[in-house]
Amino acid sequence: MTRVWKWNRPVTVREVLEDLRQERSIAYTTVMTVLDNLHQKGWVRREAEGRAYRYEAVSTRAAYAAALMNDAWSQSDNPAAALVAFFGMMSDEQRDALRVAVRIVQGPETAEAGTRAAPAEPATAATAESPGSAASGANTGGPGENPASAAEGGGR
Repeated sequence: MTRVWKWNRPVTVREVLEDLRQERSIAYTTVMTVLDNLHQKGWVRREAEGRAYRYEAVSTRAAYAAALMNDAWSQSDNPAAALVAFFGMMSDEQRDALRVAVRIVQGPETAEAGTRAAPAEPATAATAESPGSAASGANTGGPGENPASAAEGGGR
């Protein structure tokens, strides 16, 4: 999935293969099988183009990361403690991104009566998907599936 998200447009097996071959040796059939598996699991959609397919991510990397975080958080027996521990792991830059995200979600009105929050910055790819932030992912599949590594050839 990392390679499909990277291109941010429909890609062929050949394009993904050539991209991966810049880092390591990998077979065309391996890439084709992984993309077909991702299609069968609903992670990518495909459209025929001649004798090949073009594959496109069904969801964004940010949506994937959000779903992973939501899944992990919902399984906690103490959600507040899980959030405190998670926030404690964040860098200053990630905490700043979190503050921006909370302002965007809350809008200009805050929960406190009669107070106004600072105007929210517009949601952009830079604020929603800052490097190293936890908000850089897409759609989730079944338990234990990691589409990011699957597209890298490290899937099942």
